[in-house]
Amino acid sequence: MRWLTGWSTGAPRAGAPAHEPPGAVAPIAARPLWTGPNPLWAVGDWRPEEIRLVTLRPGAPAVVTTGAGAPDPVEDTPATTRLAVIGHCGATDAELAAGLAAARGGAVRHLTTWPGSYTVVLRTGTRSTALLTDLAGARPVFHTPWADGTAYATAALPLADLIGAPLDTGHLAARLACPESPEALGTGTPYLGVQRVPPGHTLAIRGGRPYLAAYDEPGGGPRPRGEAPAVRELTRALLESVRSRVRTPAAGAADPGRARLGVDLSYGTASATVALLAAAVPPAPVAGPAPAPVPAVAGPAAVPGARARNGAVKGSWARVSAPGRSAPEPLAAVTLGESEGPATLAIAPHTPRLRHTVLAPGPDTLPYADLVADPRAGRLTDEPGPELIAAARAAARFDAGGTDHLTGYGARQVLDGHPARLADLVRAGRPRELLPPVAALAGADRVTAGVLAGALRTPLTVVRAAHRLSRIRYADALDDAAVRLTLRHVPDGGGTAGARSADDLLWCVPGPAARWLSDEALSAVALRLRLAARGPAPAEPPGVRRARYALHRHARGFRTLVHAAEQPGQRLHAPFLDNQVVRASRLLPDDVRLQPGARHALLHAVLTGAGRTDLPPDWGRGPRPDRTVPARAGLRLAADGIAELFDAPLLAEAGLIDLPAVRAGLARCADPDAPLAPGTLAGLAELVSTELWLRRVRARRHGACWTGLPLARRTALPAARFA
Repeated sequence: MRWLTGWSTGAPRAGAPAHEPPGAVAPIAARPLWTGPNPLWAVGDWRPEEIRLVTLRPGAPAVVTTGAGAPDPVEDTPATTRLAVIGHCGATDAELAAGLAAARGGAVRHLTTWPGSYTVVLRTGTRSTALLTDLAGARPVFHTPWADGTAYATAALPLADLIGAPLDTGHLAARLACPESPEALGTGTPYLGVQRVPPGHTLAIRGGRPYLAAYDEPGGGPRPRGEAPAVRELTRALLESVRSRVRTPAAGAADPGRARLGVDLSYGTASATVALLAAAVPPAPVAGPAPAPVPAVAGPAAVPGARARNGAVKGSWARVSAPGRSAPEPLAAVTLGESEGPATLAIAPHTPRLRHTVLAPGPDTLPYADLVADPRAGRLTDEPGPELIAAARAAARFDAGGTDHLTGYGARQVLDGHPARLADLVRAGRPRELLPPVAALAGADRVTAGVLAGALRTPLTVVRAAHRLSRIRYADALDDAAVRLTLRHVPDGGGTAGARSADDLLWCVPGPAARWLSDEALSAVALRLRLAARGPAPAEPPGVRRARYALHRHARGFRTLVHAAEQPGQRLHAPFLDNQVVRASRLLPDDVRLQPGARHALLHAVLTGAGRTDLPPDWGRGPRPDRTVPARAGLRLAADGIAELFDAPLLAEAGLIDLPAVRAGLARCADPDAPLAPGTLAGLAELVSTELWLRRVRARRHGACWTGLPLARRTALPAARFA
C-alpha cells in the first residue's frame, strides 16, 4: 500500500491533555518530502516520476524537482509556497509552476485539471496545508485530530494506527445496508475518529484545524451540451488520459519479465476501447544522443512543416510515427477465460501491436480462492469490499499484464445513464424523452416475461416510479427509506428489467447485503437516515446525485482492488476515473445517456474520432458473460474455509448480522441446483469480504505503520455500537 501522510499542529490549548510530541513519531520506511511544523512523507514503493515537488519563494522562480530527494535545507518562511503532486500526472514542469503561482491567490480547481490520477498537497507558509481529492474518489484523503492539530493521510488505516482508533461498527452497518447513500455513510470510515474527505473537496488545515470546501460543485459546473460537442470533449479527455500513461516511460520501474505496457480485455467494450486508444498512441522518444524535442501538446511529436495536433480530431493519433522514432512497443493484452468476446474479436485481427494472452481459468482464478488456504494470510486493505474475495482472480490477470496496466474500470458508472436520471427528465419537463429507454425495457421484458408484462406492466411501473421520484420531498423520501429498511423491504434484484429499474428510482436504495443484517443494525442505519432527513435537501436532481454516488462507490472498490491485487512494482490505471474524463462525461445530455446501448455507442464514437473507423456498427453489443457461474463454483470450492470463517464470525460478535440466515444463504449459494435471486451473490460477497477484512485487522499488530508510538492495549471488537 502506498500512501502520503503528514500533520499540521496548532498552539497547545490551555488545559489540553498531553500528547506524544510529533517529533518523536514518524511513519516507518517513509521518505520526507518536506519538514517543519507540518511535515509530509511518502510511504511505500513510489516511483521517482510519481513524486513531483514545486517550491516558490519570493523573488525567485519556481523550482520543480522530480523524485523524493533530501528535504530542502533552506528554511521556509511565511511567504514560501510548496506544491506536491503525487501519483500519475501528465502536467509539464511549466504547468506545475504556473499552477502553483495561481494557487497562491486561493484558486485550486485548476490543480485538478491535468491528465492522470494524482493527489495534490499545497502548503502555504509554515502553518497552512491543503489537500485535494479527485472527483471519482479513487484517491481519497482522510484526517483525524491528533496532538492539538490534525493528522492527514491518503489511507485511513495508518491514521487509525496513529490514534489507536477502534472499529466503528455503526459505519460498517451503514456500508452493508446502504453503500451508496451519503445520508447513511456520512464522512466516517470503519475507524472511529478517522474522517474521509468527500470526493471533489479540499481539506484545508489552518492552525491545526481542518476545514472542508468543495472545489467542484456538480451543480455549479457547465451545463450539458449537445451530443456532438459533448462526444468531442469526451474523446479529447479520454485520449489525453490514455496518452499521458503510454507516453510516460516509468523510470526504473520496468520488470525484465513483464511488458512495460499492458491492457486488460476482461471488462468488455470499455477495456477494448482503452486498448485500442493505447495501441494508437505513438511511442515515446527514444533515449539516446540528441533526441528530438517533444512538444508539450496532446499529440504525436511535431515534424518539420506539420501542424501540432491536439488529439481531438479524427485520425490525430492513428498516424505513422515520425522519422527517428522507435517502432511501437507491443502491449500485453490479457483476457481471463473470455476469448470469444465480441469486443475482443473485433480488435484482434486489425491491431497487430496487441499481444493477446488468454488465461485459462482454474481453481486459483475463481472467486473466494483466497479462502481455500488461511484467510488471514492475504493482504490487509485500507477498507473492506467485495473485491477481496476476487483478489486471486484479479491478481492472475494483472500478473500477466504490463508494468503499467490499463483497464476499463469505471466506464459503466461514468458513461451510463443511471435509472434515476429518468426522474430528472420529468423534473426538467421533458417526459417525451422517457419513451426510448422505457420502450427498450418493455422490449426486454416482453421476451422474458411475456407480452402483458412488456406492453403494459413495465411502462406503467417505470413511468410511475419516475414521476414519484421527481415529485417527492427529500425528507419524505429518506423517512420512507428508513421505514422500508426497518421492515426489511429490501429488493433482491430479481424480477423483470422494468421492476429492477423501478426499484432504483428512489433517493436511497438498500444494498444487497441489507437483508442479512440484524434488526439492531438496520434500526441504527434507519436512525441515521431519519436524522439526515432533518437536514437541508440537496440542490442537485436525484438522478445526478444517485449516479455520482454510484461512481464514488465504484471508485472506492477500485482502490480496494488495487490494494489487494496489484503486483509489486506494477501500476493499475483506470483512465475513466480521471478528473478530466469525469468532467467531460458530465457534459453528455441525459437523453443521450439513457438511449438503449448508449455506452457502446459513445465508445464507438470515441474510437471513430480517434481514427478507428473499421469497427462494425454493433461492436461490443453482444451478451455479457455469466458472472454467477464462477462465483458459485468458487463458493463450492471454498465451502470449508467459509464455514470456518462463519463458525464464530466477528460480524455476529458485533451484532451486525443474522447469523442463521447468513449460513442458510451460503448453503443455498453453494448448491448448484438452488435458484438464486440476482442480488444474493452480491450480498453474500459483501458479508464474506467484510468478515475476512475484520479477521485480518484483528490479526494485525498495533503500531505497524509508525515508530515512536506507545504500546496500546488490545481491545475486542465493540458490540452493538451503532452511534
